[in-house]
Formats: sequence, C-alpha cells, structure tokens
Amino acid sequence: MYYFYVLESEDEELYYGYTKDLRRRLSQHERGDNKTTKGKSWELVYYEAYKSEYDAKRREEQIKLHGQAKRHLRDRIRKSRRGQS
Repeated sequence: MYYFYVLESEDEELYYGYTKDLRRRLSQHERGDNKTTKGKSWELVYYEAYKSEYDAKRREEQIKLHGQAKRHLRDRIRKSRRGQS
C-alpha cells in the first residue's frame, strides 16, 4: 500500500506527503529527518491508502497544485477535528 498523508503542526500549518511506509515516514518526521518539518511538533491528522504509488503521488500533487482541492481538504480536516460532520 501507498499513502497520501497530512500532518498538522502546533500552529495549524499543514504538511502534505506520500509514502509506502507510513509508520517509518512518521518516525522520520518526529526525529527531524525532513528539513521541511524539522523543528516543529507534527501530528498525523489525515491519510488515504492507495494500491499504487502513482495514485498516492498524484493525490499529493493534486492537493499541492490545486488551491480548491487543498482548501476543501483543509476544511474537512478542521471540521473533523472539531467533531463536526
């Protein structure tokens, strides 16, 4: 399986990525091995599973490149965290 995932920092900044091994990748973020997320505390707030790497990577690109898709996902995550549907 491959995963598209979203991390949220303590100041509500979102980070988007994809990986084959979600647990290993989260550990790398926690250790500060990624220069983009280094120096902040991050929490996994969302993920999607895909059978192909292509689909997971395409989802990450879709979110990063299309403002409306990013805004929709951000709103969905915030509502979910507040317990709304």
